Amino acid sequence: MVHQPSSTARLSPSGDTEDMAEMSKVLAPRLAYFAGVARTEHVTRAAQEMNVPQSTLSRSMARLEQDLGVDLFARHGRTVSLTPAGRTFLASVERALAEVERAAEEVRADADPFTGKVAFGFLHTMGAETVPGLLQAFRADHPRVRFSLVQNYGEAMLERLRAGELDLCLTSPVPDAPGLVARRLDEQKLRLVVPADHSLATRRRIRLAEAADETFVTLEPGYGLRRITDDLCQEAGFKPRIAFEGEEAETLRGLVAAGLGVALLPPPAVPRPGVVELTVTAPRAVREIGVAWLEGHPDTPPVAAFKRFLLSRRGSLLPT
Repeated sequence: MVHQPSSTARLSPSGDTEDMAEMSKVLAPRLAYFAGVARTEHVTRAAQEMNVPQSTLSRSMARLEQDLGVDLFARHGRTVSLTPAGRTFLASVERALAEVERAAEEVRADADPFTGKVAFGFLHTMGAETVPGLLQAFRADHPRVRFSLVQNYGEAMLERLRAGELDLCLTSPVPDAPGLVARRLDEQKLRLVVPADHSLATRRRIRLAEAADETFVTLEPGYGLRRITDDLCQEAGFKPRIAFEGEEAETLRGLVAAGLGVALLPPPAVPRPGVVELTVTAPRAVREIGVAWLEGHPDTPPVAAFKRFLLSRRGSLLPT
Protein backbone atom coordinates (compact mmCIF):
# COMPACT_ATOMS: atom_id res chain seq x y z
CA MET A 1 0.00 0.00 0.00
CA VAL A 2 1.41 3.39 -0.97
CA HIS A 3 1.33 6.14 1.67
CA GLN A 4 -0.19 9.28 0.28
CA PRO A 5 1.70 12.38 1.43
CA SER A 6 -0.32 15.26 2.73
CA SER A 7 -0.26 18.21 0.39
CA THR A 8 0.51 20.71 3.15
CA ALA A 9 3.42 19.14 4.99
CA ARG A 10 5.01 21.66 7.32
CA LEU A 11 8.35 20.00 8.09
CA SER A 12 10.73 18.30 5.73
CA PRO A 13 12.86 15.40 6.92
CA SER A 14 16.09 16.97 5.68
CA GLY A 15 18.20 15.43 8.44
CA ASP A 16 19.50 18.82 9.48
CA THR A 17 19.97 18.95 13.28
CA GLU A 18 18.04 22.19 13.67
CA ASP A 19 15.20 20.85 11.49
CA MET A 20 15.01 17.66 13.56
CA ALA A 21 14.97 19.64 16.81
CA GLU A 22 12.18 21.81 15.45
CA MET A 23 10.24 18.74 14.34
CA SER A 24 10.57 17.16 17.80
CA LYS A 25 9.34 20.34 19.44
CA VAL A 26 6.28 20.45 17.18
CA LEU A 27 5.44 16.74 17.38
CA ALA A 28 6.07 15.97 21.04
CA PRO A 29 2.88 17.48 22.53
CA ARG A 30 0.71 15.44 20.13
CA LEU A 31 2.23 12.01 20.71
CA ALA A 32 0.07 11.04 23.69
CA TYR A 33 -3.06 12.12 21.77
CA PHE A 34 -1.97 10.03 18.81
CA ALA A 35 -1.36 6.96 21.01
CA GLY A 36 -4.80 7.35 22.60
CA VAL A 37 -6.59 7.55 19.25
CA ALA A 38 -4.55 4.63 17.89
CA ARG A 39 -5.41 2.52 20.93
CA THR A 40 -9.18 3.11 20.77
CA GLU A 41 -9.49 3.56 16.97
CA HIS A 42 -12.22 6.04 17.81
CA VAL A 43 -11.72 9.81 18.20
CA THR A 44 -14.77 10.38 20.40
CA ARG A 45 -13.90 7.53 22.76
CA ALA A 46 -10.25 8.64 22.94
CA ALA A 47 -11.34 12.20 23.73
CA GLN A 48 -13.53 10.95 26.57
CA GLU A 49 -10.76 8.75 28.01
CA MET A 50 -8.21 11.57 27.87
CA ASN A 51 -10.70 14.19 29.04
CA VAL A 52 -10.08 16.57 26.13
CA PRO A 53 -12.61 18.06 23.67
CA GLN A 54 -13.12 15.93 20.58
CA SER A 55 -12.51 18.95 18.37
CA THR A 56 -9.13 19.50 20.03
CA LEU A 57 -8.17 15.89 19.45
CA SER A 58 -9.32 15.91 15.82
CA ARG A 59 -7.38 19.10 15.08
CA SER A 60 -4.31 17.70 16.81
CA MET A 61 -4.35 14.53 14.69
CA ALA A 62 -4.86 16.53 11.50
CA ARG A 63 -1.92 18.78 12.38
CA LEU A 64 0.25 15.77 13.26
CA GLU A 65 -0.36 14.23 9.84
CA GLN A 66 0.21 17.60 8.24
CA ASP A 67 3.50 18.11 10.03
CA LEU A 68 4.72 14.61 9.18
CA GLY A 69 3.47 14.80 5.63
CA VAL A 70 2.03 11.28 5.94
CA ASP A 71 -1.47 9.88 6.55
CA LEU A 72 -1.47 8.02 9.86
CA PHE A 73 -5.18 7.10 9.93
CA ALA A 74 -7.75 5.81 7.50
CA ARG A 75 -11.16 7.32 8.36
CA HIS A 76 -14.27 5.13 8.45
CA GLY A 77 -17.10 7.35 9.63
CA ARG A 78 -16.67 7.73 13.39
CA THR A 79 -13.93 5.16 13.61
CA VAL A 80 -10.36 5.22 12.39
CA SER A 81 -7.71 2.63 11.68
CA LEU A 82 -3.98 2.95 11.41
CA THR A 83 -2.30 3.03 8.03
CA PRO A 84 0.97 1.10 7.67
CA ALA A 85 2.77 4.39 8.31
CA GLY A 86 0.63 4.88 11.41
CA ARG A 87 1.54 1.44 12.75
CA THR A 88 5.24 2.13 12.23
CA PHE A 89 4.91 5.50 13.93
CA LEU A 90 2.90 4.04 16.83
CA ALA A 91 5.61 1.52 17.72
CA SER A 92 8.16 4.30 18.14
CA VAL A 93 5.70 6.59 19.91
CA GLU A 94 4.86 3.92 22.47
CA ARG A 95 8.55 3.36 23.17
CA ALA A 96 9.10 7.10 23.53
CA LEU A 97 6.14 7.54 25.87
CA ALA A 98 7.23 4.56 27.96
CA GLU A 99 10.70 6.07 28.29
CA VAL A 100 9.23 9.42 29.33
CA GLU A 101 7.07 7.68 31.93
CA ARG A 102 10.09 5.71 33.19
CA ALA A 103 12.08 8.94 33.54
CA ALA A 104 9.18 10.68 35.28
CA GLU A 105 8.82 7.78 37.72
CA GLU A 106 12.55 7.85 38.40
CA VAL A 107 12.63 11.56 39.27
CA ARG A 108 9.48 11.18 41.37
CA ALA A 109 11.13 8.33 43.25
CA ASP A 110 14.33 10.33 43.80
CA ALA A 111 12.29 13.21 45.25
CA ASP A 112 10.21 11.05 47.57
CA PRO A 113 10.59 12.37 51.15
CA PHE A 114 10.97 8.86 52.58
CA THR A 115 12.74 6.85 49.87
CA GLY A 116 14.34 9.55 47.70
CA LYS A 117 17.98 9.88 46.72
CA VAL A 118 20.79 12.24 47.67
CA ALA A 119 23.86 12.60 45.43
CA PHE A 120 26.62 13.33 47.94
CA GLY A 121 30.29 14.03 47.25
CA PHE A 122 33.12 14.03 49.78
CA LEU A 123 36.89 13.98 50.10
CA HIS A 124 38.76 10.68 50.11
CA THR A 125 39.99 11.43 53.63
CA MET A 126 36.37 11.66 54.82
CA GLY A 127 35.47 8.22 53.47
CA ALA A 128 36.92 5.82 56.00
CA GLU A 129 35.23 7.10 59.14
CA THR A 130 33.51 10.50 58.91
CA VAL A 131 30.99 9.87 56.11
CA PRO A 132 29.96 6.37 57.24
CA GLY A 133 29.28 7.78 60.71
CA LEU A 134 27.25 10.66 59.26
CA LEU A 135 25.15 8.37 57.11
CA GLN A 136 24.54 5.99 59.99
CA ALA A 137 23.33 8.85 62.20
CA PHE A 138 21.15 10.38 59.46
CA ARG A 139 19.49 7.09 58.55
CA ALA A 140 18.45 6.52 62.14
CA ASP A 141 15.63 8.97 61.37
CA HIS A 142 15.51 8.49 57.58
CA PRO A 143 16.07 4.74 57.16
CA ARG A 144 14.97 4.45 53.52
CA VAL A 145 16.65 7.48 51.96
CA ARG A 146 19.12 6.33 49.30
CA PHE A 147 22.56 7.82 48.57
CA SER A 148 24.70 8.08 45.48
CA LEU A 149 28.21 8.58 46.89
CA VAL A 150 31.12 10.17 45.04
CA GLN A 151 34.66 10.43 46.43
CA ASN A 152 36.99 12.91 44.77
CA TYR A 153 39.21 15.89 45.39
CA GLY A 154 37.65 19.28 46.04
CA GLU A 155 37.80 20.99 42.65
CA ALA A 156 36.51 17.92 40.82
CA MET A 157 33.55 17.70 43.19
CA LEU A 158 32.73 21.38 42.73
CA GLU A 159 32.73 20.84 38.95
CA ARG A 160 30.26 17.98 39.36
CA LEU A 161 28.19 20.14 41.71
CA ARG A 162 28.00 22.89 39.07
CA ALA A 163 27.09 20.29 36.43
CA GLY A 164 24.12 19.16 38.52
CA GLU A 165 25.59 15.71 39.18
CA LEU A 166 25.82 16.27 42.95
CA ASP A 167 23.33 17.75 45.42
CA LEU A 168 25.83 18.42 48.22
CA CYS A 169 29.54 18.01 48.75
CA LEU A 170 31.74 17.91 51.82
CA THR A 171 35.01 19.59 50.95
CA SER A 172 38.06 21.55 52.08
CA PRO A 173 38.96 24.38 51.91
CA VAL A 174 35.45 25.81 52.22
CA PRO A 175 34.81 27.25 48.73
CA ASP A 176 34.08 30.91 48.11
CA ALA A 177 32.94 31.00 44.50
CA PRO A 178 30.13 32.58 42.45
CA GLY A 179 27.04 30.42 42.15
CA LEU A 180 27.86 28.30 45.19
CA VAL A 181 26.70 28.42 48.79
CA ALA A 182 29.09 27.00 51.37
CA ARG A 183 28.93 26.65 55.13
CA ARG A 184 31.82 25.88 57.46
CA LEU A 185 31.09 22.80 59.57
CA ASP A 186 34.28 21.92 61.40
CA GLU A 187 38.05 22.04 61.34
CA GLN A 188 40.62 19.28 61.41
CA LYS A 189 44.13 19.50 62.81
CA LEU A 190 46.96 18.61 60.46
CA ARG A 191 50.06 16.82 61.66
CA LEU A 192 53.58 16.56 60.36
CA VAL A 193 54.03 12.87 59.58
CA VAL A 194 57.63 11.60 59.65
CA PRO A 195 59.19 8.13 59.27
CA ALA A 196 59.49 6.18 62.53
CA ASP A 197 63.31 6.17 62.25
CA HIS A 198 63.55 9.89 61.44
CA SER A 199 65.57 12.19 63.69
CA LEU A 200 62.38 14.14 64.47
CA ALA A 201 60.44 11.01 65.47
CA THR A 202 61.40 11.40 69.13
CA ARG A 203 59.56 14.74 69.23
CA ARG A 204 55.88 15.24 70.06
CA ARG A 205 55.57 18.80 68.82
CA ILE A 206 57.27 20.82 66.14
CA ARG A 207 57.22 24.24 64.56
CA LEU A 208 56.78 23.79 60.82
CA ALA A 209 59.79 26.02 60.13
CA GLU A 210 61.96 23.24 61.64
CA ALA A 211 61.02 21.05 58.67
CA ALA A 212 62.18 23.57 56.07
CA ASP A 213 65.08 21.34 54.96
CA GLU A 214 62.98 18.17 54.74
CA THR A 215 61.76 16.50 51.56
CA PHE A 216 57.95 16.52 51.36
CA VAL A 217 55.45 14.17 49.79
CA THR A 218 52.17 15.90 48.93
CA LEU A 219 48.96 15.62 46.99
CA GLU A 220 48.94 16.85 43.43
CA PRO A 221 48.21 20.51 42.55
CA GLY A 222 44.46 21.14 42.50
CA TYR A 223 43.83 19.23 45.71
CA GLY A 224 42.69 21.34 48.64
CA LEU A 225 45.18 19.74 51.03
CA ARG A 226 48.02 20.57 48.62
CA ARG A 227 47.01 24.23 48.62
CA ILE A 228 46.85 24.23 52.42
CA THR A 229 50.29 22.59 52.64
CA ASP A 230 51.82 25.17 50.31
CA ASP A 231 50.19 28.03 52.23
CA LEU A 232 51.30 26.76 55.64
CA CYS A 233 54.89 26.25 54.46
CA GLN A 234 54.91 29.75 52.99
CA GLU A 235 53.61 31.11 56.29
CA ALA A 236 56.44 29.22 58.03
CA GLY A 237 58.94 30.95 55.75
CA PHE A 238 59.89 28.30 53.19
CA LYS A 239 58.81 26.59 49.98
CA PRO A 240 58.55 22.81 50.39
CA ARG A 241 60.97 20.65 48.42
CA ILE A 242 58.63 18.03 46.94
CA ALA A 243 59.81 14.57 45.94
CA PHE A 244 56.50 12.79 45.29
CA GLU A 245 52.97 13.93 44.46
CA GLY A 246 50.00 11.60 44.91
CA GLU A 247 46.22 11.45 44.84
CA GLU A 248 45.34 9.92 48.21
CA ALA A 249 46.40 10.75 51.76
CA GLU A 250 46.98 7.18 52.92
CA THR A 251 49.30 6.58 49.96
CA LEU A 252 51.33 9.55 51.16
CA ARG A 253 51.53 7.96 54.62
CA GLY A 254 52.89 4.84 52.98
CA LEU A 255 55.54 6.91 51.20
CA VAL A 256 56.49 8.52 54.51
CA ALA A 257 56.73 5.08 56.17
CA ALA A 258 59.08 4.06 53.35
CA GLY A 259 61.38 6.95 54.23
CA LEU A 260 60.66 8.96 51.09
CA GLY A 261 59.75 12.21 52.81
CA VAL A 262 57.52 13.92 55.35
CA ALA A 263 53.93 15.12 54.90
CA LEU A 264 51.27 17.38 56.39
CA LEU A 265 48.20 15.18 56.78
CA PRO A 266 44.95 14.90 58.74
CA PRO A 267 44.77 12.15 61.37
CA PRO A 268 44.35 8.62 59.98
CA ALA A 269 41.23 6.55 60.62
CA VAL A 270 43.53 3.73 61.79
CA PRO A 271 47.09 4.29 63.10
CA ARG A 272 49.70 3.52 60.47
CA PRO A 273 52.84 1.63 61.54
CA GLY A 274 56.18 3.04 60.45
CA VAL A 275 55.32 6.69 60.98
CA VAL A 276 55.17 9.19 63.83
CA GLU A 277 52.68 12.06 63.78
CA LEU A 278 53.81 15.34 65.32
CA THR A 279 51.61 18.18 66.52
CA VAL A 280 52.41 21.39 64.62
CA THR A 281 52.54 24.30 67.05
CA ALA A 282 53.17 27.10 64.53
CA PRO A 283 51.65 28.18 62.28
CA ARG A 284 48.22 26.92 63.26
CA ALA A 285 47.91 23.84 61.05
CA VAL A 286 44.23 23.08 60.41
CA ARG A 287 41.95 22.62 57.47
CA GLU A 288 38.35 23.80 57.47
CA ILE A 289 35.68 21.33 56.37
CA GLY A 290 32.47 22.66 54.84
CA VAL A 291 29.42 21.67 52.85
CA ALA A 292 28.60 23.29 49.51
CA TRP A 293 25.62 23.37 47.18
CA LEU A 294 24.40 25.29 44.14
CA GLU A 295 22.96 28.71 44.86
CA GLY A 296 19.25 28.95 44.01
CA HIS A 297 19.02 25.23 43.28
CA PRO A 298 15.73 23.76 44.60
CA ASP A 299 16.16 20.85 46.99
CA THR A 300 14.10 17.70 46.93
CA PRO A 301 12.78 16.71 50.38
CA PRO A 302 15.52 14.11 51.03
CA VAL A 303 18.27 16.56 50.00
CA ALA A 304 16.78 19.27 52.21
CA ALA A 305 16.62 16.85 55.14
CA PHE A 306 20.25 15.78 54.72
CA LYS A 307 21.39 19.39 54.34
CA ARG A 308 19.65 20.30 57.61
CA PHE A 309 21.30 17.31 59.25
CA LEU A 310 24.78 18.32 58.09
CA LEU A 311 24.30 21.91 59.22
CA SER A 312 23.17 20.65 62.62
CA ARG A 313 26.58 18.95 62.98
CA ARG A 314 28.56 22.23 63.06
CA GLY A 315 31.45 21.74 65.42
CA SER A 316 30.84 18.02 65.82
CA LEU A 317 31.19 16.75 62.26
CA LEU A 318 34.45 14.89 62.74
CA PRO A 319 35.05 11.90 65.01
CA THR A 320 36.79 12.81 68.24
